[in-house]
Amino acid sequence: MASATSWIRAARLRTLPLALSGIFMGCGLALFSQAFQLSVSVLAVITATLIQIFSNFANDYGDSLRHTDNKHRLGPTRTVQSGEIGKEEIEVGMAVVGGLCLFFGVWLVHDAVWHISKAAFAGFILVGVLSLVAAYFYTAGKRAYGYVGLGDLFVLVFFGLVPVAGVFFLNTGYLAWEVFLPALSIGLFSTGVLNLNNMRDADNDRNSGKLTLPVRMGPSPSRVYHSLLIGCGWLAALAFTASHLHSHWQWLFLATLPLFARDLFRVIRIRRARELDPFLKRLALSTLAFTLLFCVGVLMARSSGGI
Repeated sequence: MASATSWIRAARLRTLPLALSGIFMGCGLALFSQAFQLSVSVLAVITATLIQIFSNFANDYGDSLRHTDNKHRLGPTRTVQSGEIGKEEIEVGMAVVGGLCLFFGVWLVHDAVWHISKAAFAGFILVGVLSLVAAYFYTAGKRAYGYVGLGDLFVLVFFGLVPVAGVFFLNTGYLAWEVFLPALSIGLFSTGVLNLNNMRDADNDRNSGKLTLPVRMGPSPSRVYHSLLIGCGWLAALAFTASHLHSHWQWLFLATLPLFARDLFRVIRIRRARELDPFLKRLALSTLAFTLLFCVGVLMARSSGGI
């Protein structure tokens, strides 16, 4: 029977800052619109955390079935691959966490939009179910889309566009097109983390039949692609702030720009795949810092009377 430590390892807590960045950004934008609801936001954080844990369990499960997680992989050893957690145990774990996702997700959506629109309630439930299905079929199933290079699109949508715009709507009761600019920032930075992961594992993925974008493009184009992800993410955030500027506090997130720039220059120069591993965590934490400072800037702008 797997130990509590093994389950914690399988949950991959280091991925949670990235998963929560989209939720926090949606909350910050709701605060910007003066429609923030604490109870809704707390439930959104709980639901997003559970969905990320489910996704990590499913990723371990799917890659172990396809033998992609093996001794040649450069990243951390996975729990199913190593035998710490058996396949039947991880299946039970996915069922339990998936059930909790649905419970808290329905609670969240009911409290936020049931009184506004039954159609919106049904729509959000559908999006939640699709999030779980997409998380599972990223590496599991006969036609896992992560194995044909579509993982980047999944991350852009479900780590950026859906959580940011979704949490904004759940707080405010409406959707504004401009929220998709910071949503795009979070989605592109999150896709950058996945791209670093795939760049690191490109050789093993190629041998395992996992055709990620770095496998398809090769090392140099992958670095150009990574630069575009980070650069376009910043352009989207700058465009939103410039067009909705009420106080100089809203530029506070610029304090994280040196973190992104420094690590990007290092990634471009790295030639040994193994050396990319620390930059996954660094980019995830930089994205969280970017998001938190964005939200603090909005809060300070409101406190100073700028909004």
